Amino acid sequence: MAFAPGAMAAPDAGTKLVSCGKASCLLVSGRREDAASQVSINGHSVAVEGRQAWRVSLPVETVREWSLPRARTIQVSVLNPETGNETTSRAGLPIGLLGHVTDFAALVIGTR
Repeated sequence: MAFAPGAMAAPDAGTKLVSCGKASCLLVSGRREDAASQVSINGHSVAVEGRQAWRVSLPVETVREWSLPRARTIQVSVLNPETGNETTSRAGLPIGLLGHVTDFAALVIGTR
């Protein structure tokens, strides 16, 4: 993947866990120079809301399917259709979002 000079200097995308009905969603937001630029998350094109300041809400299950197990970041790419330049950044995920859940039968906490 080739990057244009200064492509990595673009503002990073951000993530936030939000409620979407009975499920949880990951709200991903960022900025782009051209409102016609295509946004992709982990290589999957997504339809975003907004123009230069954009956002997209993805179900956590979708993020899980598109990510490696125990991932701590997602890759956010913005492709400018006029120049063909792609800007890629990594956005941190909320702690433990894609981690494994351990069910405890009992938890013992001792004192010193």
